[in-house]
Amino acid sequence: MKNYLKITLLLLCLSLTATAQLKKIKHVVLIGCDGFGGYALNEANMPNLKGMMANGSWTAKARCVLPSSSAVNWASLLMGAGPTEHGYTEWDSKTPEIPSVTKTSYNMFPGIFSVIRDQKKDAKTAIVYSWGGIAHLFERQSVNIIVDGKDKDDVCADTAAAIIRKEKPLFTFLHLDEPDGTGHNIGHRTPAYYKQLELVDQRIGKIIKAVKDAGIADETIILVTADHGGTGKGHGGKSLDEIQIPWIISGPGVRKNHEIKDVIITYDTAATLAWIMGLTPPQSWRGQPVKEAFVH
Repeated sequence: MKNYLKITLLLLCLSLTATAQLKKIKHVVLIGCDGFGGYALNEANMPNLKGMMANGSWTAKARCVLPSSSAVNWASLLMGAGPTEHGYTEWDSKTPEIPSVTKTSYNMFPGIFSVIRDQKKDAKTAIVYSWGGIAHLFERQSVNIIVDGKDKDDVCADTAAAIIRKEKPLFTFLHLDEPDGTGHNIGHRTPAYYKQLELVDQRIGKIIKAVKDAGIADETIILVTADHGGTGKGHGGKSLDEIQIPWIISGPGVRKNHEIKDVIITYDTAATLAWIMGLTPPQSWRGQPVKEAFVH
């Protein structure tokens, strides 16, 4: 009986510690790397991302939705549900090809930005994106800072870093167009693809540094993931190289050097972000918070 009580008290203490750590979170940064296949995570020379893995939780086997293309997956990632719910089904969807099952006052399927705005009205949010297709996948009226980087990843990373330092938003989403461009032009699993990932890592490093420079590292969670992988010079199919994506999270309350074993689908990202920020997810969302990644 004594041992049982000790174990119960220990678990309670651990749970309270995790809850206390998450309550400290005042900033969340999501970095999305277009076309970053999960297969490349362990093979690539990415010291900044590997540092996040050592200090956080990760998997190379999260999965996108089908088709393994951009707009449908960025929509799913931001909207906490799949294409049969939100209706975006193509690589370049600008409006839902299937009517969304529900719409908010922003006349769109609910995404993480509108959920934040509706439940934390004074919160500051920012989005910086390289691929113009992202512009159609979030509720513009609900976001404070919107920057179209016009296919310039370095400009996007530098701009997002400057915003974090100056504005310290509750939520920042940075979209990078690489390594997708290199995958299409030269090919996945090529030396050029892995070389491009080194540049992607440098951009991730700029964001990590900006968080430290802003003095908010002890109250910030950073999550890095992708929309899809690829094979040959394309994607959109059903191979594991196309559908498996990396998912790395680091910050207070996150388990360190932990490989996540639970199933993760890209729409779980929005659910996890909402959970971290203490938000109630819409009924229409199908994602679940990736709680295995956190101390509990």
